[in-house]
Amino acid sequence: MVTKNLKPFDVKEIKVLLLEGLNATGVNILKGAGYQVETHPKALSEELLREKIKDVHAIGIRSKTKLTASILKEAKNLKVIGCFCIGTNQVDLEYAAHHGIAVFNSPFSNSRSVAEMVIAQVIALSRQLGDRNTELHNGVWNKTSNNCREIRGKTLGIIGYGHIGSQLSVLADSMGMSVIFYDILQQMPLGTARAVSSLPELLSSADFVTLHVPETPETKNMIGAKELSLIKKGGFLINASRGTVVDIPALCQSLKSGHLAGCAVDVFPVEPFANGKNFTSELMGCPNTILTPHIGGSTEEAQSSIGIEVGNALVRYINTGSTLGSVNFPEADIRSPSADSKTIRIINVHQNVPGVLKQINRVLSDFNIEKQYCDSKDAIAYFMADVTIEVESDMQVIYDAIASMQENISTRILY
Repeated sequence: MVTKNLKPFDVKEIKVLLLEGLNATGVNILKGAGYQVETHPKALSEELLREKIKDVHAIGIRSKTKLTASILKEAKNLKVIGCFCIGTNQVDLEYAAHHGIAVFNSPFSNSRSVAEMVIAQVIALSRQLGDRNTELHNGVWNKTSNNCREIRGKTLGIIGYGHIGSQLSVLADSMGMSVIFYDILQQMPLGTARAVSSLPELLSSADFVTLHVPETPETKNMIGAKELSLIKKGGFLINASRGTVVDIPALCQSLKSGHLAGCAVDVFPVEPFANGKNFTSELMGCPNTILTPHIGGSTEEAQSSIGIEVGNALVRYINTGSTLGSVNFPEADIRSPSADSKTIRIINVHQNVPGVLKQINRVLSDFNIEKQYCDSKDAIAYFMADVTIEVESDMQVIYDAIASMQENISTRILY
């Protein structure tokens, strides 16, 4: 069956704002959909962002742009946000959901890039490559094997066995490391990896501890002085997850005291807004410490994949209403109608309270409903329906009736 290409009333009226130099793959997908696309190589100042976001229907960002409730209040037409990265903590997800704004991200497109960097850091720390490099740049020749070791046969402890942690597990396994992991969810071990029952058990068993957890109230400072003391003397810590996960002063103390033999940190509690000579950290100058500017996922391959994944998600949502992959909406999708049908698609976001479906179905009772779907997530519900109409004016009748409901948050019609 040839399916109908559903679209908003006029795709050329859809305005998209893309910030922070997003990869060309994503930009081209959105331009190819016929939208008006405005791109910027960097994050905008708060004042300019408030102005630019007023009339756009979609916005694409990375981690530097903060879409707070205060900023989102300025967005009068915004329907969807694309986070071209893993994290979504830079967006007020609750505010967005309650105002009918779907949020999409790319949870695993950069997993391989991060995993490869962590393997590189494990080797670099074990061989003290960072310190040797700094010494040579300062004219100091220091050829030594003292405390430099192979990683084969060592134990890698992974905290968070999701997309990145599990891929890292496979790489480490192939290099002859023993892999253990701890996760609050039950996960299937890959290769010879095995789960441990508690965080203290992992910390006390691993030679290298690496963090791959999200930023939540539960993970804030989850690695503090107490946890660092549980790591073997001469062990190593790697953080490529979120900057708030590790207590930085406690980590500095552990390094300077010699308890830890080194660390690699790619994320920080506070990160500069732009590139330049504007970074400071207590970790600067600590022994065998590798500091990188949040580049775990910064490879051409990862950014290209992220552009494709998020770009396509935005087009699907705008043109068909599909919320598959959304982080703040119920995940919903229905097949497209046949190309020769007189079908329109109704998309509605409403408060998740009793009686709304009754009202919507009362509006649609005079029409043939080909299919419909409704699901809820927390305080909001998402409704999709394909309806056959005979005259074009029926579209406006349906729209006005559903959009006027007291519980309505957002209503769209695609045809």
